[in-house]
Amino acid sequence: MQEVSGGNSGANMIQDVVTMYDLIIVGGGPAGLAAGIYAVRYGMDVLVLERSVVPGQISLTGVIENYPGFASISGIGLMEHFREHAEAAGVIIKTADVEKVKDAGDKKIVVTYDEGELESRTVIIATGAEPRRLDVAGEDKFLGRGVSYCATCDGPFFAGQDVIVVGGGDSAITDALILSDIAAKVYVVHRRDELRSCELLEKRAHKKGNIEFIWDTVIEEILGEELVKKVLLKNVRTGDRTEMPISGVFVSIGILPRTELVDVDKNKSGFIKTNERMETSVSGIYAAGDCRETILWQVVTAVGEGAIAAVSAHEYIMVRE
Repeated sequence: MQEVSGGNSGANMIQDVVTMYDLIIVGGGPAGLAAGIYAVRYGMDVLVLERSVVPGQISLTGVIENYPGFASISGIGLMEHFREHAEAAGVIIKTADVEKVKDAGDKKIVVTYDEGELESRTVIIATGAEPRRLDVAGEDKFLGRGVSYCATCDGPFFAGQDVIVVGGGDSAITDALILSDIAAKVYVVHRRDELRSCELLEKRAHKKGNIEFIWDTVIEEILGEELVKKVLLKNVRTGDRTEMPISGVFVSIGILPRTELVDVDKNKSGFIKTNERMETSVSGIYAAGDCRETILWQVVTAVGEGAIAAVSAHEYIMVRE
C-alpha cells in the first residue's frame, strides 16, 4: 500500500495522505473473495468492498450439492467458509456501497457512498447479478422453501414432485429440461403464446412427455404454509384465474447484472465483456463472476474467474514496475 503526499502551503506544511491500493475488488461474493485470496498470496495490498452483509446470489440458495468438497451445504454456509478463508489469508473486507469506478490512467478511483474516494492501481469488478423476480405475493416468503432461481442447485429436492418453471427463454427451457429428469411433472408457465428460446431447446422440450406448456399465463400469487403448496395463475388474455397445486416454483426470467457503476464494454444485457484473462476494455480493470458475459453462472466458475482476474491484475502491476 502506497501513501501519496500532497504539497505545502506557506510556513505550515499541509500533507494530504492518499492510500493507494494495489487492488480493490468490488464485490464480496465467491468471485471477489477468491480473487482476494489469490491477490494476497502474491503480496498485493487488497481491499474488498461489499455492500451487503450476506453477499452473492449463492446466499439465496437453500442447499448446494454441486460445489466440490461439500456434499451438501447451505448457500450462506458456503459463503461463511469463503469469508473465513479470505480473512485468515489477510484479505481486508469492508462494507461499502460503491457508486462509481473511474479510470484515471495509471490509477483507478473507486467512489463510494461510505468511504469517499479510494485509489487503486487495479480494480476487479465482481459485483455479480441478481435474478429478475416475479414481484408477486409469496415469492419472498417461500424463497428456499419452494421458490428457487436455480434449477441446477435445487432441482434434486423436488424428485418425483410437480414443479413450475416461469419463463420462455433459453434459460427457462434449459431449466425445464433439467427438471424433467428429476420431477414427476414440469409445467412451463409463459406469459406469451410462443417461446423465445432457440428452436433446438424447444424441440427437445416438446419431446419430453412430462413437460407441459401453459401459455398466455402469469403467476399472481404463491401460496402455502411452511412450504409452497399451490399457485394462483391468471390467463392474460381472458383474465381467468385458477389455482394449481404445486411443490416448486423455479423463476427463470433473466438475471440483472450489477454493472452500471463502471464504464467498460458490455453486451446488450449489461454483462461485462472480457477476454480469457478477465481483462475488460479498460486497461487495469477486470471482471469476474456473474457480472461477466459467460456461458455458465455458477459458484465454481466464479471462483475460477476470480483467481484468473487476480493473477492478471498482479501481472499488470509487475510489468509497470
